[in-house]
Amino acid sequence: MRLQTAAPLTLFALLMAGCSVGPRYTRPALTTPSTFVSGAMVEARSPNMPSADLVDWWRSFDDPLLTSLVERALAENLDLQQAIARVSQARAALKGANAALLPSGQLSGQAGEAYQSLETPIGRIGSAFPQFERSTDLFQLDLGASWELDLFGGRDAARDAARAEWQASAAGAVAARLAVAAQVADTYIQLRTLQARFEIAKAQTETQQQLRDLVALQFSKGVAAELQLRQAEGALAQMRSALPALQNQIDMAMFALDVLIGTQPGTMRPELAAGSAIPAPPAISTAGGPVELLRRRPDIIAAERKLAATNAQIGVTMSEYYPKFSLTGLLGTATTSAGSLFSGNATQASGFLGLRWRLFDFGRVDAEIKAARGRSAEALAAYRQVVLRASQDVENAFSTLVQQEARALVLKQGEESLLRAQQASLAAYKGGAVSLIEVLDADRRLLETRDSAIEARAAASRGAVASFRALGGGWSPSAMPAVGQGS
Repeated sequence: MRLQTAAPLTLFALLMAGCSVGPRYTRPALTTPSTFVSGAMVEARSPNMPSADLVDWWRSFDDPLLTSLVERALAENLDLQQAIARVSQARAALKGANAALLPSGQLSGQAGEAYQSLETPIGRIGSAFPQFERSTDLFQLDLGASWELDLFGGRDAARDAARAEWQASAAGAVAARLAVAAQVADTYIQLRTLQARFEIAKAQTETQQQLRDLVALQFSKGVAAELQLRQAEGALAQMRSALPALQNQIDMAMFALDVLIGTQPGTMRPELAAGSAIPAPPAISTAGGPVELLRRRPDIIAAERKLAATNAQIGVTMSEYYPKFSLTGLLGTATTSAGSLFSGNATQASGFLGLRWRLFDFGRVDAEIKAARGRSAEALAAYRQVVLRASQDVENAFSTLVQQEARALVLKQGEESLLRAQQASLAAYKGGAVSLIEVLDADRRLLETRDSAIEARAAASRGAVASFRALGGGWSPSAMPAVGQGS
């Protein structure tokens, strides 16, 4: 096609470039309650304490080692690095989708020499063409350009889908960041809990050893029966058996923390071996209500962006109803002599308007559109499910925090009473007023209550960690790319 003929068609294509297909996307509204069920109780926990900052909530536990571990994990965790790499991949895909909207060009050239055969299937060339030159030189230099015109918005919709996927991957990386920070804090609290339980079991073992020695002395003097001695030895063995099991769990918690911060298992053992108190849960604010708090959750952002991407993909498939036009042009030189490569006689040019239309394939296009609409409906249901589960996460975490703190308070009071009962039973046993069974039972009850009290305190602290994670704490929303951003 001559370039003069292609010019009007090009102008028509540029005028039509604003057309687009596919449904217009509208972000779904968040359907959340006005308040959290346990929100008032969470606010009433610590009315005189300042609320923790959601951006770096781990600092509010006032544990320098915990803060150090979380920040090291955010810098070195390998799962987080994989999520960041996926963001780079999605950003590259967006750049590719943007580039597809623009013309592409290429520069090509060649220089060569050909030596022809005189023997061909149609006869000897030498006899038919006496002046035939077997040796031929060829020099060629071309500048080509091509452009697929986006008349009906298919490539523009693909660009919108790629942008939404990139934003979803960025939100996914933030969600991974929150998960890593929460997992480090949760594992650290579990470690401190196990170490506290180990110390209680160790102290109780020493108490049981003293009781066994007392009974053995009485047995040697004929005051105590052999049954009492064997009962004391059995109780001591049972208590001793708890120590290796607790130590095993302590080791695994330490190794888990090592992996979370991207180091070999055992690296942090010297720092973690020294016991420390279980971090106390800080004050948590629910100001802003469920809508504002849940809007910052990265998993909700990611789900909404994936929904936007599937909506844009409907437009991509609908554009297949319409013809595709492309412009191709070439300007260059070709000659058999290097010296005349840039002469006027060597100049060559061409221009083409291409057409591709799935004219008799609309049944398959219909199926593709239905599939795209189905994926969009699935993404919408997934988005709504994420919002519901986010609300559930907050309610579960708030309930755990409040109720476990109440449980820890009750168990603390019971521990004080059982400690006095244990001391009284031992004194009564020495005076012959009660049997050894009463002493062992008092010891068992005291140990169980102490153990439960530690677990309740730990569960409350872990509930605070879960609350911060459920509220989307651990990042600044300004770090997320804007909905319209991306190039």
